[in-house]
Amino acid sequence: MILATKSGTPIIGQIAVVMGWIMNAIYKVLDAVGIQNIGLCIIIFSILIYLCMTPLQIKQQKFSKLSAIMQPEIQKIQKKYQGKKDQDSMMKMQEETQAVYQKYGVSATGSCVQLAIQMPILFALYQVIQNIPAYVGSVYNVFNGVCTKILAVDGFTNIINNFITDNKMTRVRQVTENADSIVDFLYALSPSQWESLQKISQFSGFSDQISKTASEIQKMQTFGVLNIADQPLSYIKTGSLILIIAALAIPLLSWATQMLNLKLMPQAATQNGNDGNNAMASSMKTMNTVMPLMSAFFCFTFPVGLGIYWIASSVVRSIQQLLINRHLDKMNIDDLVNENMRKMEAKRAKEGLPPQKITNQAHQSVKNINKIDKGMSGTDENSRAKKVEDAYEKASHAKAGSITAKANMVRDFDARNKKK
Repeated sequence: MILATKSGTPIIGQIAVVMGWIMNAIYKVLDAVGIQNIGLCIIIFSILIYLCMTPLQIKQQKFSKLSAIMQPEIQKIQKKYQGKKDQDSMMKMQEETQAVYQKYGVSATGSCVQLAIQMPILFALYQVIQNIPAYVGSVYNVFNGVCTKILAVDGFTNIINNFITDNKMTRVRQVTENADSIVDFLYALSPSQWESLQKISQFSGFSDQISKTASEIQKMQTFGVLNIADQPLSYIKTGSLILIIAALAIPLLSWATQMLNLKLMPQAATQNGNDGNNAMASSMKTMNTVMPLMSAFFCFTFPVGLGIYWIASSVVRSIQQLLINRHLDKMNIDDLVNENMRKMEAKRAKEGLPPQKITNQAHQSVKNINKIDKGMSGTDENSRAKKVEDAYEKASHAKAGSITAKANMVRDFDARNKKK
């Protein structure tokens, strides 16, 4: 559903406003060089937003890489306490699991935090793509003349609402006595529906203006041989070979690019014999197969513009993922762990907290690892535990007078008091 009015959803609405400024700026730059094309704006806009999200993607993928290595330890802890529902066992399991995360310098909610930041951005991105006139003033202004004329017609709401019903328009709700509502309706019209609108007797007095507006907006909406307001299915029904091929390319490319993106995503390793993990892996595999197919199906009945957005975003994510994979493949896991620890201790020092020590549970968890995964160094796991503790020791040393040094003094003071 397209709304000319901006999104009022908390957080998403505010982010969408900022993104709208970017989208509007892109359109103005293209317009300055003689290009008035909404489809091209959507592609450039998607590229810029996803590039800005690259740091979040890298953090999430780093967590995923460490998570695959931590998983065997966590699974062994879960197996150790399997069937034990008493409070003492549950607390011990939680402590040992937390110790594993502590050993690798990550938070159990690390991935959730990255997703929590990305989700509002993605929802806002989709909002702007769907509501172009609300955020791009030049597009909204195209409809001003016709909108004013329609508002002056008696009973225009009934006329347009009947038009929406007769033409089975699904992209717009019923109009109200509001200019934005009329713009919603006009922006949702396909080329053939613009022609039908001109034939309405009550609008005959300004049919020329309707025709002029239709020509102007269609120029903005034309992408190649397709109009981004039309549905691929409507082009397939025309019988024109070129249009059919172009229309079929939208859902097919949407499916192909999303499949490529999923193939490039790192897959979490699962252990044989673990029914829970096998069921989860099977569920994820099914979802990864179904989602691109659903996208292709929706592309047939949704406007071409939405398909262009899905394709552009999938291509950007695939290139982004390819570069991230290469970056992470070159990264030594020990270095990644040590980097996480330095950041963790720096954060604690900034908060005025003393550096934390690796717990005994973390050492115990290390002994449960029987396999060294690909990407890990050739050292055994006991050696890794020693490196982990050494990293904490290094993180605790700081220059005299620094925040970290003062935090260390607090830690030592507490330690001496405990001994007394």
